[in-house]
Amino acid sequence: MINQAQKLQTLVSSKTNKKNTHFIAITSGKGGVGKSTISANLANVLSKNGYKVGLLDADIGLANLDVILNVKMGKNLLHVLKGECSLKEILIPINKNLTLIPGESGDEILKFNNQFLYERFLNEASELDELDFMIIDTGAGIGGNTQQFLEAADEIIVVTVPDPAAITDAYAVIKIVSRFKNNQLLLMNMVKNENEAVRIFENIKRVAAANIEPELKLELIGHLEADKEVSRSIKQRTLFTDDTSYGSSSMQIKQIVSNLLYRLERKVLTDDTNRSFGAFFKRLIEQF
Repeated sequence: MINQAQKLQTLVSSKTNKKNTHFIAITSGKGGVGKSTISANLANVLSKNGYKVGLLDADIGLANLDVILNVKMGKNLLHVLKGECSLKEILIPINKNLTLIPGESGDEILKFNNQFLYERFLNEASELDELDFMIIDTGAGIGGNTQQFLEAADEIIVVTVPDPAAITDAYAVIKIVSRFKNNQLLLMNMVKNENEAVRIFENIKRVAAANIEPELKLELIGHLEADKEVSRSIKQRTLFTDDTSYGSSSMQIKQIVSNLLYRLERKVLTDDTNRSFGAFFKRLIEQF
């Protein structure tokens, strides 16, 4: 008997042509390191550069992108899977090129199991076929279903701050993720300067090289210095990349975006993987 994963594969193949959406997961070892703020502003900068971007709130139990973006969430992906609304109905436009996809019930989403409604959902997933990027704001740590989102993503950015506990937790995530993805990116947040970011990165990289097998390819994608403008934007529920587009933090996150785009340009895709939103969701289900 054909299993659920095979049915999903057949459905996705028949409903969509090959797409080229890049799925970028933003994660961290612990909460409070600025992961969601970075996710929102990274997505914002990409959208302002003309890319079609989806922002998926997958921070299970602590979803707060609606607060950061100052929008009101109604229904989410779980309601779509239950057949209570369409995918199009839950999408929240942030600007011309940026769309928020509410997923605050992410834990339940991956537990929900109804083949008929999955197929209906995948039929509707074409709403997001034109996305160039999907930024996934995952939960902190590696517990729950966070690992499933990480495994399904193309790129993983681990966010940490210059705090011993945060660095230790970030390393723990890097070590676990290395079991299924050798290439990872580290983003240093709230540092004093670039030198501090590079120093901490080199220390993590050295420890990882000595203890993680197979050899891990860890890159520093960039850094953000501690900035009062960022704190102010959080309190005001705005994006610092809009408030001070030429401020130091905005320029630093623009450099991170530039580094990410350059990295993706260097990567040569040698497979025929379907890179649509429907295919991404199928990869999630296959791991459950």
